[in-house]
Amino acid sequence: MLSTQSAPIVRDTLPAVGASLGAITELFYTRMFEERPELLRGLFNRANQANGAQREALAGAVAAFASALVEHPDERPDAVLGRIANKHASLGITSDQYTLVGRHLLGAVKEVLGEAVTPAVAAAWDEVYWLMANALIAMEARLYAEAGVENGVVWRDMEIADRTEESPDTASFVLRRPDGLPADPFLPGQYVSVQVELPDGARQIRQYSLSASPDGKTWRITVKRERSADGRVPEGEVSSWLYAHARAGQILKVSLPFGDLVLPDGDGPLLLASAGIGITPMLSMLHHLATVSPDRPVVVIHADRSPADHAHRLELSELVGRLHRASLHLWYENGVGEWYETVAGEQGEPAAHVAHVREGWADVTGLTLPQDTTAFLCGPLPFMQAVRGDLLTHGLSPAAVHYEVFGPDLWLSK
Repeated sequence: MLSTQSAPIVRDTLPAVGASLGAITELFYTRMFEERPELLRGLFNRANQANGAQREALAGAVAAFASALVEHPDERPDAVLGRIANKHASLGITSDQYTLVGRHLLGAVKEVLGEAVTPAVAAAWDEVYWLMANALIAMEARLYAEAGVENGVVWRDMEIADRTEESPDTASFVLRRPDGLPADPFLPGQYVSVQVELPDGARQIRQYSLSASPDGKTWRITVKRERSADGRVPEGEVSSWLYAHARAGQILKVSLPFGDLVLPDGDGPLLLASAGIGITPMLSMLHHLATVSPDRPVVVIHADRSPADHAHRLELSELVGRLHRASLHLWYENGVGEWYETVAGEQGEPAAHVAHVREGWADVTGLTLPQDTTAFLCGPLPFMQAVRGDLLTHGLSPAAVHYEVFGPDLWLSK
């Protein structure tokens, strides 16, 4: 918690700092990359730096953490930090890097706010930063220990054993250890980071959910080639490179699995809601459920542009079909006709476990869900925000609705 001398200062200055966080984080990244340009090419997502998403996410995280310290002084806001810690662990972040970040972040606060940052104000916000940093350092150290590695030593060589085209813009890659030993275990819903060297020599890192069973000897990731707003490719630097160039036999630099969107044990009812490539963690969860908990009640929701764009469409249907108390609800923005041609039953109808296939945007308002349902969401932020809002209206507890964000967590800044 904040010290007694810092708490009132942070409370009084939070509106001014919060209003200037956009300028502060922009200056912070500028100054840090001036000193350490290799971080932009080899650690940070330079696309998110260019479009401002990373600055917005950092501002949101700092504001959320500081607000939590002021509003709930007897609690540490771990909910704000858990997702960040897992992301940092997947990048191999170490404690010494927090000193560099703190120096430039607090320097940016002073430069943007000027004379308003008295020595007392500077000391109070330095305390906020190090409360957040030390909490993350401790969480990340625990994650490294649980993985059985030294801090930051998360990278492994993994060989592409197989590549499968899952849709016109999506390919899956089965990964195995080059030495033939089983891949490291993971929990259903976790992800890995993948580092690739791009044509200009930059090494960029992106996260991809593990999309197959956690009970096997290999891993699988599914990569969607990102398109720009006008439909042209490539836009995503790493996804486009993997889609265009990654083939069986190649070696990729891949992190150990991390992530806090993890399927809980037990027999309580579940809702798995995804859109687009957000289906990937749900596939891992469904593989696990089909193996160990086929009687668990599960409602599966997926939204996509069309059946042709729906990666792992038949696999999803097959997995839900292996669960005894599951239903599948599908929405396709651009029509549903192809579904009936590819997975229709003998009577020309979808499989019995498919509750409905509809055209348009996903809508969960008509679902009947038990009040003790635990929900997992993955997909574009507007989709997840809409579904979460509908679930809360249904009466689900906010603590029961979990989500995964690939890239900067802009939810905190909204």
